[in-house]
Amino acid sequence: MAVTNPWLAGPSPTKRLPRVRLEERILNLLSSQNMCVLATTGPDGPLATPVRYYHLDFALMFTAVATSPKMRNLAADPRVSIGVFAPLVGQASSRGAQVFGRARSLEPGDAEFGHFWEAFRWQSDHVERSRPLDEPPAGPLVLVEAERIVYTEHWLRRDGYAPRQFWRRQAAQ
Repeated sequence: MAVTNPWLAGPSPTKRLPRVRLEERILNLLSSQNMCVLATTGPDGPLATPVRYYHLDFALMFTAVATSPKMRNLAADPRVSIGVFAPLVGQASSRGAQVFGRARSLEPGDAEFGHFWEAFRWQSDHVERSRPLDEPPAGPLVLVEAERIVYTEHWLRRDGYAPRQFWRRQAAQ
């Protein structure tokens, strides 16, 4: 029987990618996608919400209506899990990340707002919805700085690396 990807057969390798290469692959995934699933917890239990995101390094950000269920959940418990994934066409193409962190809302007057707002591409959404470009969104900018990431890419098996890799934010030096 012909096998398209023989390197997928057998046990998975366990070798870890060097940190620099892992970070490059994670950033490539974050840059090549724009939708994620945000998982929050609230009084009614878990809530998984698809959201359009932008990123700056290992920080993901999105806007939301302040009264939305996800924002109510974040106010009660800022811990989140975010799933980012590439389209799947077969096991060899399996690629995604689970991002874990704490969400916080930034308002225009906050010290960090300008730094992250510059990377947030709200203009394309405004054009699509026929909104004026001189009126940016009024809602808060929600920021999730990754504390840890579980990255999965089965193509790594080709080079002898484990398909599941683990990243943690390093302490500031």
